[in-house]
Amino acid sequence: MPVPKYSKRNITAASLGTEEMAHFEMVATIVHQLTRNLTPEEIKESGFGDYYIDHTLGVWPQAAGGVPQNACEFQVKGDPITDIVEDMAAEQKARSTYDNILRVVKDPDVIDPIRFLRAREIVHFQRFGEALRLIQERLDSKNFYACNPVIDKNCGCK
Repeated sequence: MPVPKYSKRNITAASLGTEEMAHFEMVATIVHQLTRNLTPEEIKESGFGDYYIDHTLGVWPQAAGGVPQNACEFQVKGDPITDIVEDMAAEQKARSTYDNILRVVKDPDVIDPIRFLRAREIVHFQRFGEALRLIQERLDSKNFYACNPVIDKNCGCK
């Protein structure tokens, strides 16, 4: 069976999902390593007390502001342009977070893996950008944002 023309651009396949889970695992490992030897007093003094009460020193995915990760973090509309732009935004937000971490952290054991993760976010952003370009090239140039003619036959698309 021949390989489809665009199959090499399938960055949304299991390999990317697996890599993103590995990123989470790396960040969780860093958090664990930084907190595993804290005393109860250090936990309180660091502002980590409320987290500790709920999770001890277990890694619970949440934003820096304390909002737990949930399904709302994974946005999808089923429209290729909307979804790729959302993916690109997620990569940029992750890169910005890593930039912020690098501004405040001085520990090389944290800095090195965060730099690696930051570099991967840049690569992912570029790959999603390439996929967006390919999608736009295959769509009717007059219909970038009006509607998706593949799924919406009643929007006036031609």
